[in-house]
Formats: sequence, structure tokens, C-alpha cells
Amino acid sequence: MSLKPLVGRDRLIRTLGRAFTRSALPQVLLLRGRRGVGKQRLALWIVQLLLCDSPAGDAPCGICLGCRRVLRLEHPDLLWYFPVQRPEKRPPSPEREEAILEEMRLKILAGIREHPLRPVMYEDPDQPTGKMRPAGIHFATVRNLKREARRRPGVAARRVFLISEAQELAMQESAQEAANALLKLFEEPPADCWFLLTTSEPGRVLETIRSRATGLFVPPLPESQVFSFLTAHTSAPEKEIRRVTHLSEGSVGRALGFLTTEKKTGPLEKSRQEAFHLMKVALDPNPTGRFTQALSRPPTKARLLHPTLVALESWLRDLAALAADDDVVVLNGDARARSWLLKALSRRAPMSPPRIAECIRYVEEARHRASGNVNPQLIVFGLLTDLHAGFEAATLTVGEENS
Repeated sequence: MSLKPLVGRDRLIRTLGRAFTRSALPQVLLLRGRRGVGKQRLALWIVQLLLCDSPAGDAPCGICLGCRRVLRLEHPDLLWYFPVQRPEKRPPSPEREEAILEEMRLKILAGIREHPLRPVMYEDPDQPTGKMRPAGIHFATVRNLKREARRRPGVAARRVFLISEAQELAMQESAQEAANALLKLFEEPPADCWFLLTTSEPGRVLETIRSRATGLFVPPLPESQVFSFLTAHTSAPEKEIRRVTHLSEGSVGRALGFLTTEKKTGPLEKSRQEAFHLMKVALDPNPTGRFTQALSRPPTKARLLHPTLVALESWLRDLAALAADDDVVVLNGDARARSWLLKALSRRAPMSPPRIAECIRYVEEARHRASGNVNPQLIVFGLLTDLHAGFEAATLTVGEENS
């Protein structure tokens, strides 16, 4: 299958195209923007431009063999690296580790070729929960990348390296070693090599890498363009497309993550529902649910809490907004979600919207702990306890309400 068309990036591709025609396109580019907003697809447009056999001025021709190979993700001079899970058992040698990680990379790439339109997700849906391991860009992968960068192009005039989610270098024990290896490559890149990095968390990209790359922000798309894209490239009913478009925040990948059919619930929709349940438990004066929720978590793999915590922040923002005005437009604005929120509020005395919003800091603290792989059970119990106390502090007395 071929990649889906790039939409909504006319201004960016004009700027990049002009730089290319002036031979001024930076050899190390860092594309930053929220998850699912299209950074990889824009990067692959740049790859197509660089590997096109006959560029049409400031754009790839789209019809030559080079362009067709890029669109099928089969060009021998395109090397795409992304986070993969480390093997469960430590390989017996560095060479064997490189080979295993390369096999995993090629397997994932084959899946992307088969299904290029992919939702935002934070975990491998094919892995049983008990076997999930956080993915990263490992030092063995960086060694492989460096070796490839020393080789001459195969069929084009140059080689292009695409490194997705570059911030995942930061989670590795050998992150600094890997960063130093890349740093030398980025400081003096081979004349026939271009490096395109993407990140959804630029603050986590190691400074040594950020300082050597030219940054490029990829903004969210207008909702109208997200809606049109989903209408053209999915078979979902219009009502569902409108629902997920509203939840997308300008990201096609996020919209796909919420998309739900009779057979399958989107990964982000699962996280959204789980986050709402956590908020209901925190609102409940009975502490039993808080203990139960904490103990239901595995004692490891705290980073897998991340999507639920992100969704919980959006619920808290909506709860604060509805506490101020029950007619306000909220992010989780589908009818069922709005009903849930209003019902949650109706079970309590009036609540102070600013104080509800202050509870978001508890979620931010929990996300920070999860990034450090603190025991997830402790994170969830601490978060629910803090949120419950925050909700209690936000509940207005009759005197406060009338003052």
C-alpha cells in the first residue's frame, strides 16, 4: 500500500521546497509537534523530495521510481528508525542485540507498509499486558545507524535517516553514550546524508541533540481538514467522525485513536474511559474504590499509565468548565461524556471551578513519577488520594457559594 496524501501543510512544504532549491535544506532537522499531528508524514514528504529522481522545482515529481519507492516505504536509501521494545532476555553479544533490534524494526516497518494510517497509541496492541515493555531507541540501534551512515547511497544521490520519537533516547541507561555517538554524526554529517528527527516531547530530547538540529514546528490541523481526511480515508459513519474530530485537537492520529467501531474500541478511547472512571473514584467519599483501583495495577511499567493520565487532565478541565457554566463547550463533548460529567457534579455540593483546575497539578506530578518508573500502584493511590482531597477543598459551602 502507498502512504496516504499529505494534507494541510502547504505553507511548510513551500518553505522546505524553497530551501531545497537553494541547496539550503538543513542536513539535520527536528520536527516537533503533538502526537499524531503528521510529523512522520511531513518528514516522508521531505524524504521523497530528497530521493526524487526528477524534482519538479521545489517539490517531488510524485511519479518517478524514487517517489514511488518512498511512498511504498521501500526505497533502499530511506532508513526509518523508531522506538522498539528491548528483548526480554539480554542477548549474548552486542552484535546479536543489534541483529535482534534490527529484525524488530523491519517487522514493525512491514506493518506500517501494510497499514500506513495508524492511530496514536502508547503501547503495542499485540502484546499481552503482562509482557508490555516500554519502547526506546537503544544504543545498539544507534550503532547500526552510524554504520549505515558510513555507506554510500544505493540508487539515489543521497541517503535519508528518519528517527521518530527522538526523545526516547532519554529513557535508556546508555542515553548519553548514544547521544554522543549521534552528536558526532550530526556535527559533521556526511555530504550525502540527511537526518530527519521527530518528537512529540521536545523537552525530553537531549540538549546535545537539540543544539545540533534545526527545529521545525508542525502545528495542529484545522478540524475541518481532520474531518475531510477521515471522511475520505475511513469507512466510519459521519456521526462517529464528527465525534472523534472534536476530540482530535487537530491531530489525525489522535482522531484515529478515539475511533470506535462495533468490533473494536480505539486505544485512546479506552484510556479516556479509564481516566473518567478514575475521576469518579476520586469524587466518591468511600475510600474503598481508591484502594481497589491502586491494587488492580501491576507493580511495574509505570510509563504505561501515561495515556490515562493525559486523558484525566482533559476530564478535569471539562469538569472545571462545567462547574462554572453547564452550557459551556467542553473537549469531551459527546452526549454520553457530557452526561457523565454533569451527573458527577450533581452528586456533590457546588464546586469551585478554579480549585478543580488546580487538581491538574496532581496529575502532572503523577506523570512525572510515571516517567521515573515509580511503582504504578503507589502512583495511582497517591493520585486518587490527592484528587479526593482536592475535590473536597473545591466543594463550596453554602456561605462560600453565596458570597
